[in-house]
Amino acid sequence: MTDESYMKRALSLARRGKGWTSPNPMVGCVVVKDGEIIGEGYHKRFGENHAEINAINSATKSLEGSTFYVTLEPCSHYGKTPPCVDRIIESGAACVIAGVLDPNPSVSGRGIEKLKNHGIETRVGVLEEECRDLNETFFTFMKTKLPFVTLKYAQTIDGRIASATGHSQWISSKASRRFAHALRAEHDAVLVGVDTVIQDDPELTVRLARGKNPVRIIVDSTLRIPENATVLQNQKKATTLIAVTTQSSKKKRSYFNERGIETLVIDKDGAGRVDLGKLLIAMGKRGISSILVEGGAQIITSFVRERLPDRIVIITAPKILGKGIEAVGDLGIQTVDDSLHLSVKRIMKKGDDIIADLRITK
Repeated sequence: MTDESYMKRALSLARRGKGWTSPNPMVGCVVVKDGEIIGEGYHKRFGENHAEINAINSATKSLEGSTFYVTLEPCSHYGKTPPCVDRIIESGAACVIAGVLDPNPSVSGRGIEKLKNHGIETRVGVLEEECRDLNETFFTFMKTKLPFVTLKYAQTIDGRIASATGHSQWISSKASRRFAHALRAEHDAVLVGVDTVIQDDPELTVRLARGKNPVRIIVDSTLRIPENATVLQNQKKATTLIAVTTQSSKKKRSYFNERGIETLVIDKDGAGRVDLGKLLIAMGKRGISSILVEGGAQIITSFVRERLPDRIVIITAPKILGKGIEAVGDLGIQTVDDSLHLSVKRIMKKGDDIIADLRITK
């Protein structure tokens, strides 16, 4: 087998941790000796053993003279667990091949340097793009200290997210809804506007897929959320945070805070609403590394207008509504040349729906 083949296996292992490792990255590791895989592992859950340690613990024979294939540079610092490089050095490994360097500027390159200083051969860059894409969220958060933002919505083929009366259940297929729940599980938080809560009364939890429930963020500038809204119930199952401005009632904020539902005052934007950019900064400071934005139309439009999403996922159902509510409203764009440009990462089919996974390029 080639280096690429072993790294593909490591990538496959790493993906098993999807939805469980944040704010840590997903990492996979394969240990090879004499052309045979003798150990492998992945980072299963935040706070637990890293991939390299699980691979070492699974080894079927002596690790002396072995080669480690790991999707991300092994850590060299103490965090929730001891440094992985120390265990690799102790194992007697001869070579470590990493897919990509750790993006954390205080860590990047130090693990590789320590391995070299102990006489272990190192190489970086095998399937580098695939290894970086695997942890797109982690790389963005490390670089910007802002959450990686995925904007997701379901629309009809004529671009409507609801009928003229506001009815939207269900535009997408059940297969697409399972996919959407899996997306929730992959993110630290899910965000909607208060109009969505008032109109649809969603639960915003993971029910149709495996994974943990994200923090629920409700953008509600003047605190109009109904006190009996589903997202305000059972905070042990999933916590809810309401982002408000100073235009909201202090009395009502105190009432929610006493119930264990945090209301966070964020500066107003030019329109008097919650400044979404400042909200993202506040969430980043709390260690929330990824947010899934689910709407409604005003929130979608505001995020797009401010160029805040890193990723846009559009689920398009083969249905026509005619007059209805548009997904994206006025962006103030006058010419096609000024339009928001997207690149296609992948196209999927779920049920009868087509899902476009996109990235903003301009």
